[in-house]
Amino acid sequence: MTHTVHPPPPAEPAAPPPGPGRPAPRPAGRRRGSRRENLAGYLFMSPWIAGFLVLTAGPMTASLYFAFTDYNLFDAPQWVGVKNFSDMFADPRWQKSVEVTVKYVVIGTPLKLIAALGVALLLAQSRRGQAFYRAAFYAPSLIGASVSVAVVWRAIFTDDAVVDRTGQLFGMNAGGWVGDPDMILYALVALTVWQFGAPVVIFLAGLKQVPRELYEAAEMDGAGPWRRFWNITLPMISPVLFFNVLLETIHSFQIFGSAYILGGQGNPCGPADATLVYL
Repeated sequence: MTHTVHPPPPAEPAAPPPGPGRPAPRPAGRRRGSRRENLAGYLFMSPWIAGFLVLTAGPMTASLYFAFTDYNLFDAPQWVGVKNFSDMFADPRWQKSVEVTVKYVVIGTPLKLIAALGVALLLAQSRRGQAFYRAAFYAPSLIGASVSVAVVWRAIFTDDAVVDRTGQLFGMNAGGWVGDPDMILYALVALTVWQFGAPVVIFLAGLKQVPRELYEAAEMDGAGPWRRFWNITLPMISPVLFFNVLLETIHSFQIFGSAYILGGQGNPCGPADATLVYL
């Protein structure tokens, strides 16, 4: 009996290994899962994207367009080019508002940060009631930008008020800070320094990151408190310090409500006008 031997079927060629410039093929199921994950991510991002386009990008684009037009909300905008900017730069009130704003930033921001750093150094030490003191110092930052606080601040610094009467006890001239063109700016500076709670919290976070071993080693070497602060604390919190300087400088340039109430419209002492009040 004869048996026929059949040769084995040829083996299918193996897929070439991925080269250096050729990625390995991904299974179809994994690709579909990746697409679903991307779609879910876009769906979660869509509210933010819609809000950004409607509430930020749209108004910014419209403001940029209206800046080059003559528009009063009732008539159709008319293109005037750079006439609005040339008139603004030639206006003495604009020049004065820039001067007042820069002076406010240069004086108020360093004083605010110095006060915040000093309080943060005190709060960084282990004391009883530390949580209460942190909340108490942070509270002015929550209410400091409100209109009601600016109204109260104006009442405190007005003629024959608390600050004026206190100054009379030390021989200072009466008249009120709000009514004095030379003093109204310092009333605004006092208000911004009073709101030092936010940078205090940021400074505290930076101080907690400084290793205690550095202070112990410096103390063993005979370094005093000032030497430890200058050579250890200040360099170690320099990123936090830079962040606070940048944040508070931007915040100071955005002053509007308190400047408008204390020294803006309706006040004969125009020097308290800030750039945003002018605009």
